[in-house]
Amino acid sequence: MKYYSLHHKAPMVSFREAVIQGIAPDRGLYFPKEIPTLSAEFFQQLLTADRNEIAFEVIRGFVGDTLPKSVLKKIISETLVFDFPMVSVENNISALELYHGPTLAFKDVGARFMARCLGYFNQDTSHEKVTVLVATSGDTGGAVADGFYDVPGVEVVILYPSGKVSDIQEKQLTTLGKNIHAVEVAGSFDDCQEMVKQAFLDPIITKARTLTSANSINVARWLPQMFYYFFAFQQLPKEAAEVVFSVPSGNYGNICAGMMAKRLGLPISHFIAATNVNDVVPQYLLSGAYQPQQTKATIANAMDVGDPSNFIRIQALYGNNYHRLKEDLSGFAFTDEQTRSALVSLYRAHSYQADPHGAIGYLALQKYLQEREAFGVFLETAHPVKFLDVLPEALSEAIAIPENIQRILPKKKKAEKISTYSQLNDYLLTNA
Repeated sequence: MKYYSLHHKAPMVSFREAVIQGIAPDRGLYFPKEIPTLSAEFFQQLLTADRNEIAFEVIRGFVGDTLPKSVLKKIISETLVFDFPMVSVENNISALELYHGPTLAFKDVGARFMARCLGYFNQDTSHEKVTVLVATSGDTGGAVADGFYDVPGVEVVILYPSGKVSDIQEKQLTTLGKNIHAVEVAGSFDDCQEMVKQAFLDPIITKARTLTSANSINVARWLPQMFYYFFAFQQLPKEAAEVVFSVPSGNYGNICAGMMAKRLGLPISHFIAATNVNDVVPQYLLSGAYQPQQTKATIANAMDVGDPSNFIRIQALYGNNYHRLKEDLSGFAFTDEQTRSALVSLYRAHSYQADPHGAIGYLALQKYLQEREAFGVFLETAHPVKFLDVLPEALSEAIAIPENIQRILPKKKKAEKISTYSQLNDYLLTNA
């Protein structure tokens, strides 16, 4: 399997090279030259197949020969060590809970998978240490920190926007120590992401460090998210003929992975991009004009993204054909007030504890189903405990704090504070 840059100005590379580089030299995201196919037999056995075997069949065509079969199976078995339950909320609506991993966020799968791939690729001690440089709007930081913690030959530098992640999210990425380093940026997530991209193109930095990224721009973080959708189909009620997924969307890696799963043959009828007021994609679907926005802070902070990196991959999946894309994708945006109202409604009417991102997924699904008959699944991407500081009081008081969160609360935050790229440059060179 070869990967090419979506900017079309860089050489094609293998899966191994795409993982290590993270982003192409021309700043483009890597995309598979060909999309593998899954057999009819695979889909016939999907409902009863072993979860690890499903993941192996789904991902192996994208990995090619860069990982031996036994190594890939081991990586998958070490990645999928928690459940992905589907919980009924209403007659035709269920929540797919993706937050039962070690950091209580859906990003645990991609982070664990990528960490193990990179550990294998970097196992030859003759190679210099790899630095994972990543920006986070919330949950990526904690998942990457946990996934890469103490991985030999790998250092991690995580940039996060000051005051724009929850207290628990901040604790998860600033308290581990060892090879995990946190950098608190005076700015937005988009500012953090721009600094990361700039560092990858900085010859002084790349001469001093071998850089890779662990955002969903990295193929090893992005592609394993396909697994969720296959696992969801194993749990659907038998009467669910037409299935719609509503995906809380910030950088659009998760929904893009779902669309890739559909290209592999999974019979998903439609996707809904559920967003907060950072609604660049819903606006694009209305107008046909893609216009990046200045990021606005909301209580659903993981979706505070004004220029989502992975949307270019979605466009590539559809041959950059706006009309074809609109057949498979709708988009709806909601305010903080609407989100809080949905959180309360879900709890009081259905005894379901959602987080702000899941609540937005639920709202978007409700809106879509007003005019169509289908079975809807909204993705719950993070445990509500991570958002105690923004949840309505009646809800936050009812949430039990998991033991792994209780352990980190007393720990002291350690983070380097910066506000400009030059400061990041100095930090990376000084600590090289």
